[in-house]
Amino acid sequence: MKNNKPPKFLQFFEYAYLIICALFIVEAYLAYQEQSSKVWLMLGLALAALFMFVFKRRFRKKRED
Repeated sequence: MKNNKPPKFLQFFEYAYLIICALFIVEAYLAYQEQSSKVWLMLGLALAALFMFVFKRRFRKKRED
């Protein structure tokens, strides 16, 4: 019988996306304080990182079941 569980260290990458999301939100806030036009770019990248976290987590849980 084959074990289909992914290695435990892959769970680290899920939470790395959350950390990246938080960093982009901080960068967006700092850009907003400077009246920079990078605010929307940083918020878009934060949203993409959050999507990747949710997608990877859901995919991993599906494989574990």
